[in-house]
Amino acid sequence: MSPFPNLIPTPPPMKARSLVYDLKARLDWGEPALTIIDVRDRNLFNTSHIMGSISMPMNELIDRALPSLVLSRDLYVYGEIDEETAEAATKLRTAGFENVSELRGGLAAWKAVGFPVEAIPYTVIGN
Repeated sequence: MSPFPNLIPTPPPMKARSLVYDLKARLDWGEPALTIIDVRDRNLFNTSHIMGSISMPMNELIDRALPSLVLSRDLYVYGEIDEETAEAATKLRTAGFENVSELRGGLAAWKAVGFPVEAIPYTVIGN
């Protein structure tokens, strides 16, 4: 055992329900080995989403998550409202994902504290 047990910092542990500060602390840690999933409608995702999140709308969630994500990966999921987030987390856990955290408050909470967001630019064709 090391004589300096607190010398090497560790990232905060993952919880079943997380605040935006918990996720931001993981991201600030660097190379956090996690995936942020936005289960809202793709148009809402394109308008604004948590920087680095991926779009997996609720109706495609399990069909897209199973072939592309490792079951032991840390997943942070958010929807339009906390009830949608909880539903998505339940689906992921039922499908076998071991480390799923519901991001309380979702995008609104993330924006409210000034954390980074991004959008998908679109081009108007015509005229």
